[in-house]
Amino acid sequence: MQKTGAEMNRFEQAVYGCMKPTAKLLERTTKPLHRAMLLNFWRHVHLEGAGEYHKILAPDMTVDHPVYRVTWGANPAVIEGKEGVRAFYHSVGEAVLWHSDDRLAVEDWGICDEITFHQLARGSDLKLIGYEVDHSDRFYHVYSRQSFIWPYDERARLIGEHLYEDKTSLRIEEVDRLEVITPARVREIHRELLSKLEAERGPKFWALDRTAGANCLSELIGCAQPVAADDDNKDDVRL
Repeated sequence: MQKTGAEMNRFEQAVYGCMKPTAKLLERTTKPLHRAMLLNFWRHVHLEGAGEYHKILAPDMTVDHPVYRVTWGANPAVIEGKEGVRAFYHSVGEAVLWHSDDRLAVEDWGICDEITFHQLARGSDLKLIGYEVDHSDRFYHVYSRQSFIWPYDERARLIGEHLYEDKTSLRIEEVDRLEVITPARVREIHRELLSKLEAERGPKFWALDRTAGANCLSELIGCAQPVAADDDNKDDVRL
């Protein structure tokens, strides 16, 4: 049975609400390329939270050779290629992650979101990525201000993720075990929200419709010469 708002704790409520700023920005965004990027971003977050990484890395969501730059903890990393990205997702798959307090913007090159990024994890797991906590067997809420910069290509496919942490904003708080939610619960929430998004917007809702607006790719991405839409690439999508 689905929980009501009164029955959910603060962490469950935060996961449920993490994409509301994206929905609000989408409402006032008119350019088809920008709308497609936001919908890709929205779907990506739910797929990642649901553990469905193969769908994130599909050719209609992500370019062939994505590059991620991640500065979490004490060990910054550059991750290249789909297999490297897949391994990265699996390495953090058992953490409870969400974000809040967005300052979100979209432009022709991609999306920038300054957020508070949250992790809820056991001390032993946090120590592995370089966070200093007192007890390996206790749970902690770790959060900091971060800039998520996601470049996209002209088809509104993800090129990579550049995740930069403001180390001066880092906070670590011990959490009572009774308040901890599990990765399985987070996956359940994201699958529920993804199903709702798909039901509302239909199949392939994240794909850029090249026939939108003036029916030319040049208007969508600012090219100097008009490019005719290819009939074979037309999708029945709702942007």
